[in-house]
This record gives sequence, structure tokens and C-alpha cells, in this order.
Amino acid sequence: MTYARRAVSLLTALVLWQFLTAYDIDLWLRFGQFPTVTDVASTFTDRVATAPYWQDVGDSLTRILIGFVLAAAAGVTLGTAIARSRLVADLLGPVLEVLRPIPAIALVPIAILLFPSNEQGIVFITFTAAFFPVLVSTRHAVRALSPLWEEAVLTMGASRARVLRSVVLPGALPGIFGGLSVGIGVSWICVISAEMISGEYGVGYRTWQDYTVVDYPGVLVGMATIGILGWLTSTGVELVGRRATGWLPRGDARLASPPGRAARAGRTAPGLRRRPPGTAHRAPGAPPAPESPAAPAAPAAPEERSTVTPAPAPTTTGSAS
Repeated sequence: MTYARRAVSLLTALVLWQFLTAYDIDLWLRFGQFPTVTDVASTFTDRVATAPYWQDVGDSLTRILIGFVLAAAAGVTLGTAIARSRLVADLLGPVLEVLRPIPAIALVPIAILLFPSNEQGIVFITFTAAFFPVLVSTRHAVRALSPLWEEAVLTMGASRARVLRSVVLPGALPGIFGGLSVGIGVSWICVISAEMISGEYGVGYRTWQDYTVVDYPGVLVGMATIGILGWLTSTGVELVGRRATGWLPRGDARLASPPGRAARAGRTAPGLRRRPPGTAHRAPGAPPAPESPAAPAAPAAPEERSTVTPAPAPTTTGSAS
């Protein structure tokens, strides 16, 4: 049912687009010079059948994946270090906070000066666009963890590395994947802009070339391609996040669960025994708690003696013979 509603929503938007452009509706927005859906679909069909189209798609995807993977690794690492170390926060925090408000597309001149090729500069722009959302989300997710979790694991003899691997990173995964979802979307915005400015190939470069020759259906084909690629990559990140955080409760799953699911949720997991009520939790290896002496039994109440006197036996009198 959900997919049907989404399909109806998309189809409605396309029908509205076709109606406004086919009848040259000019209200406040001018749709008279806008290409129709059929024109864009025809151009899209022609482009898909050519090799340069798929080469541009492959080039843009390669830049996105390289920059995004590097940004994810660096953002998670530095975000965790800043959240858990006062020294790292004092050394790197001010520099990163000064650089964070600068738009990634504004770094194109710096990339041209620093890197020997345009390809490396575009990957750098993509990396910068995704890095800061991942960094900020990781930092906030790690700082929001309850310290009781870490203290509980430390009292059981775990090392700092084990705490980081088993408590901190799993607990921060929902926030980290939120930053990754934002970062992949921002990466597409910046890589297309970088390709338009300094690229020699790619979806952004091809879209700009279509604009310079006033090929508006080609421009919209490029925009549609960017939207489809962005949706696919964002969906991929979301699916990986759902798989990595499968222990989280899902709102849709709770609403769609059968009536018996709630009753089964309270059952004890296999291999575990339910603790009797009123008993304290004991850590593994700890000696059992001494049993409290039993309270003396209350003396029994004395038996009450019966005060009822028995009735006299009846006497039988016979007649004298």
C-alpha cells in the first residue's frame, strides 16, 4: 500500500507537469517555454542508448563513492575522538568549526590550486561536502550516550578499546547514519556544481553543456539523472543503516505487528532464566549473597476447650407388669 501511494504521488506530479507545459499555462510562473514530459522522455530514451551517457554516470558515481567513503571514515574517526578526548577537541575543534561554515563549492579555487588534476579537486570537493555532516552527527551521537553504559562495562573488566568497540560505536550508530544520509545528499549537490565549474565529463558537466546550447530537454534529462542517482545512493545508505541497527525498534513494525507479538515480546530470550521477583541481580563470578535468617514462627494459638455440656441420656420407663 505504501509503494502504491508513492507511485500515485509521482504520477500525479508528472501529469500536472504535462498539463501545465502542454497548454502553455502562464500564471505567475511561465510554463510556455518549459519542455513537456513527453519531450524529456523522448530525449531521455535517446540518451540512455548512447555510451557517453553511461560514461558520465560512471564518472559521477566514482567521484561520489570515493569522496563519500573517505568522508565517512574521517568524519566518524574525528567525531568520536573529539567527543571523547578533551585534548583532541581543544586542538582540532576550533579549526574545524572555522572551516565548517564555508560552502564546499567555494573551495573550488582552492582545489584547483592545491591538486594537480581536476579529478582530484572534484573528489576533494565531494569529500568536504560529506565530511562535516558526518563529523557533527558523530560528535553529538557519542556525547549523548549515557555514561552508565560505559561504567557498567568497565566494572566488568573491559578495556577502553573494548568499550569503544562494544558500547560507544554501536550506541552512536543511529546518529552516525543520520549524518551519512545527509552527507550523501550534500555530496551530490557539490559534485554536480564542481563538474559544471571545472569538470571535463560527468553528469554535471553534460547538463551544463546542454544549457549552453539551449537544449532544455537535455538539461532536464541531466536533472532527472541526478535525482535518480541521489535517490538510489541515499536509499542504499538507509538500508545499510537499518541492517546495522537492527536492534532498534521500528515504528512501522510496531504498528504492523500481529496482536500476539506484544505478548511474545515480554518472554525471556532462549538460554536465559527469568529472575524470581524480589531477588537482586548478581554479576557473573560474584559470591552468592548470604541468606537472611528465617524469622521465628509465631506460636500456635491454644486450642479452645469446649464449654458445651453434653445432654443427659434419655431414660426409658416401662409399665409394671
